[in-house]
Amino acid sequence: MRILLVVYDNGSHLHSFPIGLAYIAAILRAQGIDIEIYSQDLHHYPNEHLTEYLDKNKFDALGYSTIGGYFQYQQLMGAAAAINKSRHRPFFILGGHGPVPEPEYFLKKTGADAIVMGEGENTIIELLDALAHKTSLSQVKGIAYQENNQIHINERRPLIHNLASIPMPAYGLFPIEYYRLLRMPHVSPAEFVMPMISGRGCWFKCNFCYRMDTGFRARSPESIIEEIEFLKRTYKISYIAFMDELLMSSVKRTEELCNAFIKAQLNIKWDCNGRLNYATPALLKLMKKAGCVFINYGIEAFDDQILKNMNKCLTTKQIIAGIEATLAVGISPGYNIIFGNIGETKETLEKGVQFLLKYDDGAQMRTIRPVTPYPGSPLYDYAINQGLLKDCEDFYTNKHTNSDLLSINFTNLTDTEFHQALYEANSRLLKNYFNNKRRDYQKMAKKLYLEKDDAFRGFRQM
Repeated sequence: MRILLVVYDNGSHLHSFPIGLAYIAAILRAQGIDIEIYSQDLHHYPNEHLTEYLDKNKFDALGYSTIGGYFQYQQLMGAAAAINKSRHRPFFILGGHGPVPEPEYFLKKTGADAIVMGEGENTIIELLDALAHKTSLSQVKGIAYQENNQIHINERRPLIHNLASIPMPAYGLFPIEYYRLLRMPHVSPAEFVMPMISGRGCWFKCNFCYRMDTGFRARSPESIIEEIEFLKRTYKISYIAFMDELLMSSVKRTEELCNAFIKAQLNIKWDCNGRLNYATPALLKLMKKAGCVFINYGIEAFDDQILKNMNKCLTTKQIIAGIEATLAVGISPGYNIIFGNIGETKETLEKGVQFLLKYDDGAQMRTIRPVTPYPGSPLYDYAINQGLLKDCEDFYTNKHTNSDLLSINFTNLTDTEFHQALYEANSRLLKNYFNNKRRDYQKMAKKLYLEKDDAFRGFRQM
């Protein structure tokens, strides 16, 4: 069989390596399947180019993976139309977190033949085997599909508990040098950032999260180190961005991983997603020693009642203690705060603003976005039950038009009042950011002109 995997264009020159598709490519390659990567992100091809490419090249199946963002949804709709126009239209397979919660809607909307629900490594092999042998898709666990204008949703496939059974991502099939452009906090222009997965899943169940797989499964430190050493040796990678939901899944697991990194003398920078209830001074000191320079924390709100409403399993006391400890050891914290969850007011928003202003280390631009109840999240179900949302069609067509604008209003504010409050809050945060930048540039100017700093390269370089 001949398979085309499409990497969609995110409209930027800073595109993260598509690690999910790379895992699928690795499992297909291990089965001896002929794979080709269509890098729309690299070339910024219009959708018409995809149609022409499919017309000129015959594939048995095409894979497309996406998340649930409004931009990604629009990209999917454009790509689906292009695929369906092709004279040699292949069997069209969708995957990723975006389509999974509402497979029936996405099958109808895109015209796709099948959706892989959940982890795809085992499912895709069985699906392609059924296609190759022209057997019924009804026995393939973990898919939804349409056949003869009828939609079928099969039994979900159990999660892969032995992550060591999955081969390393097929890095060599992708235009690796293109992904050198990805930047992260505390990264110099010369450094090469590569995303990695240290484990899958999350122990927690926040009400706005639409990722439906429960629990956490960790990769072994040995397998992670092996992959890092491969990336360093093969591509001169100098920075690892751990993209899984929760590298800091427990204190014990994080300690084990850091001690292994130190013992292996990896000499590499890295960042991760973390939990502030695990951010103890001792653990953070160890993470710093192991190479960690940035931890992205999902704070979400700075009010104890709102945190409870979110099912965040976190308190403001834990947030303060963890952030202060993170800053104390010299690791830069990422602050994710959203506004508009159940019970939110202007007062709870103000608490978030004050927190960001107090603990800003200048490493990133800090802004606050509205909460979005993506399909698959408890908040989405709540919106439907409360009559705030009709269905998935209503969400993507009428409500979710931009991730920085209100989609569903769970507050007592009018929509106009809501956006006014966000405008005022983010105006203060942006002013703070640019004031800090101005002071930094003034310090540079003073050092240049008054101290004759001959290492200065010029303000136009910034």
